[in-house]
Amino acid sequence: MPARLARKVGEKFDDEIRFIKNWIDQPRAVGAVLPTSASTARKMASLINAVSDNPVLELGPGTGVITQAILDRGVHPQNLLSVEYSKGFLPNLRKTFPGVRFYHGDAFNLGTVLPDLGDKKFDAVLSGLPLLNFPVASRVQLLEDLLDRLGPGRPVVQFSYGPKSPIPPNFSTYTVEPLDWMMRNLPPARLWVYRRVAS
Repeated sequence: MPARLARKVGEKFDDEIRFIKNWIDQPRAVGAVLPTSASTARKMASLINAVSDNPVLELGPGTGVITQAILDRGVHPQNLLSVEYSKGFLPNLRKTFPGVRFYHGDAFNLGTVLPDLGDKKFDAVLSGLPLLNFPVASRVQLLEDLLDRLGPGRPVVQFSYGPKSPIPPNFSTYTVEPLDWMMRNLPPARLWVYRRVAS
């Protein structure tokens, strides 16, 4: 096996071991046994406006699969803010993705986690949070907070292992639409897009 391929396989194995360890330590916060697949992450990142100067917000980067897809989309590392609840993921994330602004904290309380961006709005939010582990009211409150932090018409992209949207529709304030059904993800995942209804 060539050295480069062996190194890549080793890094993937290390990521999976790290993910499983954090899942064992904090199953409610991690929510899955294996990391998100690269194809799922790329599909999520495809809704980012690659030419926008507005930052991107990532929730629950885990081992960094979605982080990598966001950077591959063309987002500058300094323009990516990422919030991770599990401390065990942060050292490797910061080492692997220098320049990305990683924050340790609770995504359900972003006001105390994120820096003050002034009038700046996010271009998109990509979320790997295990929303099904939390009460519906908390999910709706989180979404409303995220939509308030986005530019007009910009998306919150969420993946979930359930067949239905993890956040119920509220057609007076936001829209819900399926993006894709990712069968190659383990387990298979459904991608959802939420946008603020234009006033």
